[in-house]
Amino acid sequence: MIPKQIRISPRLEAVVKALPLRPGMRVLEIGCGPGPAARAVAHLIGEGHVLAIDRSEKAIVQAERNAREEINFGHLEFRQVAIEDFELELGEEHFDLAFAIRVGALDGRHPQVGQKALRQIAKALKPGGRLYIDGGNPLREIAIANYR
Repeated sequence: MIPKQIRISPRLEAVVKALPLRPGMRVLEIGCGPGPAARAVAHLIGEGHVLAIDRSEKAIVQAERNAREEINFGHLEFRQVAIEDFELELGEEHFDLAFAIRVGALDGRHPQVGQKALRQIAKALKPGGRLYIDGGNPLREIAIANYR
């Protein structure tokens, strides 16, 4: 259940509830903005971990301010980076699942950047890891195996 103190739009709440989350997962959110979906996911996966990224410094600053509790518990981390430039840090574990909402590199608005972004996501996911983006009802899964 998403705690009431997390202010999340009905649209983002529907996305979060549609994700196949389970306790202990490692989740990558791409294009997190001010972080409400990342915070909600962090609560739903319990002892798991969420890394939320955004290319905007302003968004990351705001997200970190909004998520002090989750960050302090070690369940949520934010990083400023564009998905097409994202790489796992040395020793960082791969992710079980990645999701993105309204990210131009993944929704067809920027196809060349999208190809690079998909390769970077594939490298960050565990074998069998899954990628979800908006555009379905409310999500659609993107096959990532061909980008490994």
